[in-house]
Amino acid sequence: MEARPGAVVTGASSGIGYELAKILAREGHDVALVARSADQLAKISADLRDDFGVRALVVVADLSDPEAPDRVFEQLREAEFTVDALVNNAGFGTMGRFSRSDTAAQVDMVAVNVSALTHLTRLYAEPMVERGHGRIMNVASTAAFQPGPYMAVYFATKAYVLSFSEALAEELRHTGVTVTTLCPGPTVTGFQKRAGMEHAPIGGRMVTGDAASVARMGYAGMMKGRRVVVPGLANRVGTFLPRLFPRALATRIVARMTAVRGEA
Repeated sequence: MEARPGAVVTGASSGIGYELAKILAREGHDVALVARSADQLAKISADLRDDFGVRALVVVADLSDPEAPDRVFEQLREAEFTVDALVNNAGFGTMGRFSRSDTAAQVDMVAVNVSALTHLTRLYAEPMVERGHGRIMNVASTAAFQPGPYMAVYFATKAYVLSFSEALAEELRHTGVTVTTLCPGPTVTGFQKRAGMEHAPIGGRMVTGDAASVARMGYAGMMKGRRVVVPGLANRVGTFLPRLFPRALATRIVARMTAVRGEA
């Protein structure tokens, strides 16, 4: 019996990560689910095994810990889990004036959104290239296309993800390994609550998608080897508009979208 392909999904306990894990399992991938919540991952793992008959491993990890990516890699190596697809979905944001923000939260955001993503990509890109095939999906955001006052660090981390992923996609062009950047707009997930976005326009009336549809478009784009996937026409237009304005004006417009009461 031919072995099923294996996929690692970080941030798999909810939202887009959960939906991507479900799609990958439904399409015949064994899955390794990475997140902090052991109980939630155990439930999802059991559901995926029951529903799709795949191997579903639980890897409990806090990716703000610099040593976590190595531990994830080693745990899956010991489990003889071959990774054909890596989905770096884990990430979070916070909202508010940077000079008043919690320092630890900003540093952890860079660790999760940038450092862990880079580290895991490096660990898995090499064996993929050696085998001559593999797929990497890094989840960025429409935030990657312009600066974001009041979410300055979050927007900057997503700009890194997009730039890094596009560059890596070109490096790996003739290797059989593809790199896809998924750039959703504001999406209905638990992200808004954690970021404190409920009272800002970008977290309310500007929400443009749901996690399931974003995951479907991301998966389809990854399987086609597309370099950048921006789900939804409004979001695609939104990524283009900042190029039409002076940069300072575009940044000011974003500030109106991200500011909570009393900030702008």
